[in-house]
Amino acid sequence: MSRGLLRSTAVFSAMTLLSRIAGFARDTLQATLFGTGGAMSAFIVAYRIPNFLRRVFAEGSMSMAFVPVLNEIRERGDKAALKDFVDHMAGALCAVVLVVCGLGVLLAPAIASVFTPGWALDQPDKFAWTTQMLRITFPYLLFISMMSLAASVLNSFGKFALPAFTPVLHNLTLIAAMLWLAPQFDIRPFGLAWGVLIAGALQLVLLWPALGRLGLRPRLRAGFHHPEVRKVAKLMLPTLFSSSVAQVNLLVGTVFASLLVDGSQDWLYYSDRLIEFPLGLFGVAIGTVILPHLSRRHAATDAVGYSGALDWGLRLALLAGIPAALGLFLLAEPITATVYNYGKFEAFDSRMTAISLTLMSLGIPAFMLSKVLSPAFFARQDTKTPMRAALLTVAANVLLTIAFTTPLWLYKVEGAHGGIALATALAGIFNAWLLWRYLRRAGLLQPQPGWGRFSLQLFAACVVMATIVVGLRLWIGSWTEIAQPTHRIFWLFVVIGAGALSYAATLLASGLRPRDLRH
Repeated sequence: MSRGLLRSTAVFSAMTLLSRIAGFARDTLQATLFGTGGAMSAFIVAYRIPNFLRRVFAEGSMSMAFVPVLNEIRERGDKAALKDFVDHMAGALCAVVLVVCGLGVLLAPAIASVFTPGWALDQPDKFAWTTQMLRITFPYLLFISMMSLAASVLNSFGKFALPAFTPVLHNLTLIAAMLWLAPQFDIRPFGLAWGVLIAGALQLVLLWPALGRLGLRPRLRAGFHHPEVRKVAKLMLPTLFSSSVAQVNLLVGTVFASLLVDGSQDWLYYSDRLIEFPLGLFGVAIGTVILPHLSRRHAATDAVGYSGALDWGLRLALLAGIPAALGLFLLAEPITATVYNYGKFEAFDSRMTAISLTLMSLGIPAFMLSKVLSPAFFARQDTKTPMRAALLTVAANVLLTIAFTTPLWLYKVEGAHGGIALATALAGIFNAWLLWRYLRRAGLLQPQPGWGRFSLQLFAACVVMATIVVGLRLWIGSWTEIAQPTHRIFWLFVVIGAGALSYAATLLASGLRPRDLRH
């Protein structure tokens, strides 16, 4: 069982690694060509809002509600019923998202004013650019939602590679837009906005035909009265916040960042992009792979297999999440200088991005754990419990953001955006703790033997890794003073490689073996 999960996670992670490499190339080029502030900040907001809705209608809420119902029908072995359900689900989703996209285009000024109140009051040009770009990027939601429906079906049948490749295509399309489309516009970030729309269409074109090989390519039918579609809708409504709590917290940060100095949106965005690397490589991979498995175990009333898979996911998330957080915390400035500090992205921007990256990295283990804990509820078609946790988390994030950011803003402290990053991290920790507590109280999570030994092994490996990384960083010195980009990249790979090898070697020396992750 766990061997298959580990293999599927490895496939998903390998494809995600390609995506993150392409993403780094995209972010480096974007920072170099466009810098921070002005129209670039407007694009980041115009991209973030439909991206949040993508998490709701696509791989977030919709997927979490859709996959358990799909697997429930599969367990019955009725292929005709399965095809009928997919047809009606695709038709209903398309109709709903079309309406949302239409409203988004029509109400773009109102939406922009909600998320950028500071710009609406004091920066009319930036506000106008945000509104115009929102009208370009909103239809992206339709393409990406239908693509994610296809991805959910493919994932449920164990076809993880092609859906995991779609972000690579997205990043490559945006790189092409920066190089060839953006120069055609007087305000170049508008080319990026059009690139987002094109990327969504290409991702849908890539995945849709793959459903035909399963005999499940949808014929769009109005499905609002279909019993299973109504079941998905009933399950989906409470997940609107719970499956996207991190994105909701980012939007909260977007509102507050519009009140801070120019560039704050950009620094938070670039920090989040670096945080997304380990989350996408490990957290999302584990969560994506484990959801269909947990839903099948629940459908088969296999409580032991369900708890065992969940325990496996938690250990794997900690094994990847804690060293990732430690590495980003210790190497925040070297990483931001190496990835972004070129062209129009100046050393000051690099330092400001490092501030928010350092603070946001504290939440990485919790973000990863939430990727495993949330599917544990959705697989049982329990959407109310994670919704309760999400609402409490968002409320905590708002209070923490106000508490941390307000005094920094009032006293004009440099790096005030760091308060937003710290609030996001602490809210993520609170969310993971709530989900774990609910599972334990319900008796759904029964820890397997060996957690004490595993914790000591993990602690020892992190201590050794931190010692190696700090020692090498002190020996090398300031990254911003290294003039040659190739030298920055070389030394960063040396430090990361040494840290990773020392971490793995300590785990092996302490007795942890790869086979232990399969049992």
